[in-house]
Amino acid sequence: MKKISARQLTTAAAIAALYTVLSLASSFIPTVGGVFQFRVSEALTILPYFTPAAIPGLFIGCLLSNLITGALPYDLVFGSLATLIGAIGTFALRKLGKNTLPGGMPLGAWLAPLPPIAANTIIMPFVSAKISETPESIPLFAFSVFVGEIVFCGGLGLLLLAALKKHPQLFGRE
Repeated sequence: MKKISARQLTTAAAIAALYTVLSLASSFIPTVGGVFQFRVSEALTILPYFTPAAIPGLFIGCLLSNLITGALPYDLVFGSLATLIGAIGTFALRKLGKNTLPGGMPLGAWLAPLPPIAANTIIMPFVSAKISETPESIPLFAFSVFVGEIVFCGGLGLLLLAALKKHPQLFGRE
């Protein structure tokens, strides 16, 4: 078993704290008719591309956010698991492609937002349908989750990734 360094532990804790704060701040963003939910913190889901410490950081941050906001048990468990699955997927992509694509980023960097987008779009509509007791709304929930994830994981996440790629020293060698 690999030993966890103080740097990795600190990085994970900082990511968890930042995810939690951004999630709480996102609760003040108005939603469109109550259908779309936007979490600015979802942009951080690209961080496993840079460090494995982001995997537990994002999971714990999501869990804490859901606990603090009073999420129901299904959302608490499956929402946090969706974040964990997405983080593991993003981490797996970091070794993909040595060649750079437009913008000077490798293929893995361009694909980094896809695992969290997919995990949340597949899992969360069923959670929302269970909580609201409206299984017929799964397609609507899937669309609304997908839109929110595209905006923050895809759009803002890729901007964050591009900015962080210019500063590789931030995450050291892990």
